[in-house]
Amino acid sequence: MTVEKNVYLTAEGAARLKAELEELKGPKRQELAQRLRSAIQMGDLSENADYHKAKEDQAFLEGRIQELEYLLKNAIIIEEMEQEKGVVSLGSYVTLQEEDFPPETYQVVGVKEADPRNGKISHESPIGSALLGHKEGDVVEVQTPGGKIRLKILKIA
Repeated sequence: MTVEKNVYLTAEGAARLKAELEELKGPKRQELAQRLRSAIQMGDLSENADYHKAKEDQAFLEGRIQELEYLLKNAIIIEEMEQEKGVVSLGSYVTLQEEDFPPETYQVVGVKEADPRNGKISHESPIGSALLGHKEGDVVEVQTPGGKIRLKILKIA
């Protein structure tokens, strides 16, 4: 038996997943059904590469639909969570500075929304988990794959 973790999403992230789900269940499913009908009409399915590719794509599409439905059904929306002011938690925007580097701002989000290049770090990442529970002015030591770094929390929003 597997133990499922909580799925944390921002309202924006949940909206993006809902839009993807609607696209997959509507136009993408219809497009795939048309591809399958066309491939079946070509005859001998045992050697029909178009048919096999369409069936493969269909399996992937249905798997993604199930995953999205699960995520949305079990999501905990970060904005709706009880949060302590001035303390880094899920959903917080945190401005950090590492030594003499320029400050950078990140939002601490759930794993499914993490996108460090776009300023979203997972609460389970080394930096994200190290920041949780800290306040403005705190200096946090983080063990990263590149070694230990020290980050000063300049602002929490």
